[in-house]
Amino acid sequence: MANKIEVKDLLEAGVHFGHLTRKWNPNMAPYIYMERNGIHVINLYKTVAKLDETNEALKKIAASGRKILFVATKKQAKDIVAEKATNVNMPYITERWPGGMLTNFVTIRKAVKKMATIDRMKKDGTFNTLSKKERLQVDRLRSKLEKNLGSISEMTRLPAAIFVVDTMREHIAVKEAKKLNIPVFAMVDTNSDPREIDFIVPSNDDASKSINIIMESVTSAIAEGLAERKAEKQSGKEGKEDAKPKAKKAAPAKETTEAPKSADDLTKVEGIGPKIAEIFQEAGIKTFADLAAKSEEDLTAILTEAGPAYASKNPGSWAKQAKMAADGKWDELKEWQDSVKGGIE
Repeated sequence: MANKIEVKDLLEAGVHFGHLTRKWNPNMAPYIYMERNGIHVINLYKTVAKLDETNEALKKIAASGRKILFVATKKQAKDIVAEKATNVNMPYITERWPGGMLTNFVTIRKAVKKMATIDRMKKDGTFNTLSKKERLQVDRLRSKLEKNLGSISEMTRLPAAIFVVDTMREHIAVKEAKKLNIPVFAMVDTNSDPREIDFIVPSNDDASKSINIIMESVTSAIAEGLAERKAEKQSGKEGKEDAKPKAKKAAPAKETTEAPKSADDLTKVEGIGPKIAEIFQEAGIKTFADLAAKSEEDLTAILTEAGPAYASKNPGSWAKQAKMAADGKWDELKEWQDSVKGGIE
């Protein structure tokens, strides 16, 4: 398990320095310890508590196999975030936030696919048949796409959560995530509004040392979650191998002795986030097969009962996607999700 960060470590990194008192957001009052020389000082004991809570949540998401998108476009944060996110194989945005990155994800995916198309052109020789001017234009387009979207080329579907450094600067990213019910984790300074953030880490979001220590802690928790997932998969494979001889002996009684299936990760269906998956599980829909057996009217009724925030969701394609997942047709499902906007036909 990663070393727990102490108040002393945060103090040395300058995590406690907030903004000028005249620039504060009153909603950050619960996390402010005192004012000194016209600057607010953050309560680091609350920072430690909130950081532990954040790390635990991120660890669970990583262990489930979903992606966490890191967002930090400010100069002092971009290199740190890029390095830490790369270490745990998570996508990140450090150049600029492309409008509609989440709410218009299908269009962004098409832009990412252009890079792969250009790479194929270079491999199969098509690129060399173009004129000098056209080759130059294609190269410029490839460089631009790589700079802005290269870090998310492996993100084939919406992330399970986003982690933001400086919510004031990245307010568009926060709004898009909230619109899609994607949990938002963030470093929140004294000039920011914490009410839109699901998991806040009260901290200095301007100093590189502060950003580095928080990112180190967060990515360590994610690495733990990934390690747990890997160990669980490994033990599952070993368990299956050990069970093979027993399965052959018990073949005649297969129908009566088969163990109940464990719950599937319903968030692999485009349009279903962690909260909706939880709602379905409470309603008894725990596997892809369960979901595939439900009609659109059944799913709409469950969502409506869960509250107005979910009543507007369109579950029209969810059963179809679940059927592909239940049949193990993952390539077909991925191709379908990439070609359809937001999982809505």
